[in-house]
Amino acid sequence: MHAYLTAGLPGIGGVIKETAEDFKVTEIPLYLPCGEGEHAYLEIEKRGLTTLEAVRRIARSLGVSDRDIGYAGLKDSRGITRQTLSIPRVETDRLLALSLPGITIISANRHRNKLKTGHLAGNSFSIRVREVESDAREKASEILTILCKRGVPNYFGSQRYGGLGNSHLIGRALLRGDFKGAIDAIIGDPTMVRDEQWRLAVETYHRGDLTGSLELFPGHCRTEREVLQRLLRRPEAFERALDAVSPRLKKLYLSAYQSSLFDRILEQRLSTLDLVEEGDLAYRHDNGACFLVEDSAAEEQRALDFEISPTGPMFGCKMKLPEGKPREAEAKVLQEEALTLAEFNLPGGLRMEGERRPLRVPLQNLSLAMDDEGLTLNFSLPRGVYATTVLREIMKTNGA
Repeated sequence: MHAYLTAGLPGIGGVIKETAEDFKVTEIPLYLPCGEGEHAYLEIEKRGLTTLEAVRRIARSLGVSDRDIGYAGLKDSRGITRQTLSIPRVETDRLLALSLPGITIISANRHRNKLKTGHLAGNSFSIRVREVESDAREKASEILTILCKRGVPNYFGSQRYGGLGNSHLIGRALLRGDFKGAIDAIIGDPTMVRDEQWRLAVETYHRGDLTGSLELFPGHCRTEREVLQRLLRRPEAFERALDAVSPRLKKLYLSAYQSSLFDRILEQRLSTLDLVEEGDLAYRHDNGACFLVEDSAAEEQRALDFEISPTGPMFGCKMKLPEGKPREAEAKVLQEEALTLAEFNLPGGLRMEGERRPLRVPLQNLSLAMDDEGLTLNFSLPRGVYATTVLREIMKTNGA
């Protein structure tokens, strides 16, 4: 677990996501559809589905490739989420008539371009924390005062690393060309699996019984089953077996590994995440641009006013490097991983160019409400930031 920025303040405990209504997310669009063009912007509300599963169901219903469907951000399966998808060359009337389990169609309008990852301003959240003490509102307010002033640590955290908490390990093996290691990680660690049959399938794989493992794997474990089927046809052909994993999913694994390295840098800078130092590449919150900090004293007030923040690396072959101590810290992480930036230049459409990411983000549109069912928090965060980064500081439990 990562350190807390508000470690000196007690958390409120509690539990989240007891019901779907306890965790609501709504995308804040970067722009609205203009009303014309070959793409239909489909606003959906989904319940109990990941974004990728919702995309698969819609693609299957329409008879289109899921690769043609665009989305601005990935949302997990727990809770109720509203987000927009783009679908080319399909009439809006046909989309509005869709009836799919777990998906409600809200609206459909035309636009000229496909939605791509990052094409959103942020997300708004409404989250209920249940089973809290009577003074939870006061405790949460004290914590949130610090987060509003100093910023929310921009951790990716456990949510980024998949249901078994190992997506970054799959990405690490892929980046190193360790194809057997990647498959071992995809199948998973049995100690991280709660479902008994699923856990037995994983244990059977690690004993070397591929046929038995395939028979035991639940039907919803599609990737695991497809990889095993290929291995059974060509044992030891690990690289070929990984062709069963879609490029989109491989990119997610690789991105998770990038994220884990960013989190390591952030934890090193946690106590001073609201300050910049010489050599930092500072992030401007008004336009997302970065610049080299040559005089930290001259930039101190801008950092305190939340105009700028230090950045960390999403390592990649074209990522801009800081200077001085920040550069030394990032070089040390790469050295510990036995990697160079050039190794992120993977073939097959998996190239990772890299970027800079702010170490902290602002917390906006905040409100609290306490009732008999618990504490409800409403707030918004910029795109790419997880609500769990706020919740973990407030709750201080392993569940957040």
